[in-house]
Amino acid sequence: MIPADSLVEVEEHQARILDAVVRLTTERVDLRSAAGRTLAADVLAARDVPTFDNSAMDGFAVRFDDVAGVAPGRPVVLEVVADVPAGSSLDPALLPGQAVRIMTGAAVPSQADTVVAFEDTQEGLSDGSGRITVLAAPRERGRHVRRRGEDVAAGDLLLRAGTRLGAMQVAAALSVGHVAIEVARTPRVAILSTGDELVTDGSDLAPGQIPESNGPMLADLARSADATVVRTGSVDDDDASLLRVIDELSGTADVIVLTGGVGTGAHDVVKSALGSAGLMDFLRVRMQPGKPQGFGVTATGQLLFGLPGNPVSAAVSWEVFVRPALLALQGRSGPSHRKVRLRAATAWPSPPERRQYVPVTLDTTDPAAWQVRPASSGHSGSHLVGSLARADAWAVVPAGVDRVEAGALVEVMLTV
Repeated sequence: MIPADSLVEVEEHQARILDAVVRLTTERVDLRSAAGRTLAADVLAARDVPTFDNSAMDGFAVRFDDVAGVAPGRPVVLEVVADVPAGSSLDPALLPGQAVRIMTGAAVPSQADTVVAFEDTQEGLSDGSGRITVLAAPRERGRHVRRRGEDVAAGDLLLRAGTRLGAMQVAAALSVGHVAIEVARTPRVAILSTGDELVTDGSDLAPGQIPESNGPMLADLARSADATVVRTGSVDDDDASLLRVIDELSGTADVIVLTGGVGTGAHDVVKSALGSAGLMDFLRVRMQPGKPQGFGVTATGQLLFGLPGNPVSAAVSWEVFVRPALLALQGRSGPSHRKVRLRAATAWPSPPERRQYVPVTLDTTDPAAWQVRPASSGHSGSHLVGSLARADAWAVVPAGVDRVEAGALVEVMLTV
């Protein structure tokens, strides 16, 4: 149990969350529908790539010794004895002084060792010509020939466990002979926004009411972390209602994220209901925005996150605490975000007692010197939802800095 009045570092809270993560079970799936999944085991090449020597160009398969002496004003004429299109199993004989017309990707005849591109001949790829005149010599033996296994050899490590499968990784795994793959199960996430003031149906707002935006925002962020959203919705400020919903999600969700109700107010339902039930600890993290946080684990192993209700606070809390947990559940390797150091295009203040997360826009006008600027004139206020609409990333300013000067290097946490 963390003392309620404690102030912990970001890394301390992250570590506590990740220590509670238990990797999800694995399953075997069709590789062609595995994009977005995380590899549960290393992938080794089942075959060579290329699987046979093949032509890298449309041209003519030849013996290098026949064309090595070609020079300006000294062409060589060869007899065309066969055609080999891509996909053909033909392996025509090739005697000295002969050539085989060949297409890109077609198997190079066994007795050829070089390909002359059609543009280096007088006749090109004319089907009606029984002879070709080679005008330019290939630079070396083996020119324009892709050798068997030169990219990947059977048994080579192609992809490591923990890799996210994207379009390129799926294509590579298919190319080395796989059709099914072992991946982590997809995390199931429920997202609940709390508060009597929330309006979800777009109706006119009464005094004190606000539109509910956290749920849709976090649901999209969950999907960007390759999770499945099993439930979204809002819950009134009622302890019994919230506990009932949590109970309903037992066995349905691996992660339950609640926004709002985690502070010190008299009607903070998440703190009241889940704290009293012993399901969640509440603490203050040395960050701005996002200082109030809640976290717990149910008896059945569900991760419970209590995030602040203000949208900027909820967004940054998701990126810093929830996203890393979702990736860890899948066994994802590497950091949860790419980080770069860029110069500040303008100055802004920072609270020296806390780490600051600022929604920023990337200024890529100068390709050699990208810069960042706050997405809002209010910089990192937790209520400035308009800044999220303009933000490309988060600038991370360490504690102890009271002002970021224009031109200063800042760490930037990318969200794409």
